[in-house]
Amino acid sequence: MVRLLKSEGKAIVSIEQAEESVSLEGFKTKSDTTYAIIFGNEVKGVSQEVVSASDYIVEIPQYGTKHSLNISVSCGLVIWDLFVKLKM
Repeated sequence: MVRLLKSEGKAIVSIEQAEESVSLEGFKTKSDTTYAIIFGNEVKGVSQEVVSASDYIVEIPQYGTKHSLNISVSCGLVIWDLFVKLKM
């Protein structure tokens, strides 16, 4: 699926905690780019294969001892942030 999206010109963004990730607030969007946002499951996250094939890896900043959010909360945060950035 990632290959198909890339062949259609989409930029692949995986939402995942990884060494090479960029914090959500630091992720810069481009108005002329169409993004495909990949969310993983709440236990295992996005597969390493998809992370490796992604154009961007974005992490939701979290503080404290818990480093996991419900998938619906994650989707809401990321989609709202991207909506605001792309409207500017």
